Amino acid sequence: MLLSACLPSSQETQPALPDEPKRVVSLDYCADQFVLQFLDKDQILALSPDAEKDYSYLKEKAKGFTTVRPVAEDVMTLQPDLVVKSYGGGPHMQRFLASAGVPTLQVGWASSVGGQEPDSVAAVTQIMADGLGQSKRGQRVVNDYHGRLDSLDAQVTEPLVTAMYLTPAGFTTGPGSLVHEMLTRAGLANFETKPGWRPVGLERLAYESPDMVAAAFFDTGLSDLALWSPARHPIAKQELQNPNAVYLQGAWTTCGGWFIVDAIEALAEGRVKVQP
Repeated sequence: MLLSACLPSSQETQPALPDEPKRVVSLDYCADQFVLQFLDKDQILALSPDAEKDYSYLKEKAKGFTTVRPVAEDVMTLQPDLVVKSYGGGPHMQRFLASAGVPTLQVGWASSVGGQEPDSVAAVTQIMADGLGQSKRGQRVVNDYHGRLDSLDAQVTEPLVTAMYLTPAGFTTGPGSLVHEMLTRAGLANFETKPGWRPVGLERLAYESPDMVAAAFFDTGLSDLALWSPARHPIAKQELQNPNAVYLQGAWTTCGGWFIVDAIEALAEGRVKVQP
């Protein structure tokens, strides 16, 4: 404990971010999105191995880039002047890079759709753009994001339509989650009223159904892995086969980026089709 107290904090040892990074490496697909959105091609040394996966929002833009494993030795071989990460490389990667004089830009956790809170999607997006030396590009993306949300807000009436969020693993979520706020911003009432994440209640679905289902990640192949998922139960399958079901691309919601508005707009379109 005494030795730990004597060690410098990660903030004290963290090298300063470059004003204009020119050799940027991204360690996971969440970081990839911000790097691809805000940097020019010649500023990007390498992306993560998942940059072109189905759940990567900018997968098309990621084609042709070098990829690197989130392993310290592989990253240092590239001699980056900035590393961007969310979870890539594990909890000790930032400390290792700092000891080698390489700064790290950490992707923040977004837990709010709108507003000016430091944990909002817009705030995280702007912070990442600032850290990449592209504040103006970030502001344009944030302004567009807010404009699209404002347009949706103007269309919302009394939330008479209920929607249940469902993943291939059979999970849903209630108040207090980013998904819940997505549903409400689309003018929907969340079918799940209990806070937190939990397996979908098949017993409830047996006698009570939502007006529509927001089915997420069914385009990523994850449903093939969830062999014992409640989503495979006939009662849940019946909900998924409802013509009012809205299938959300997994890439829209995986990282809490500005592109989450794509999912909200899709949900709003689904509400309009259901709402009398």
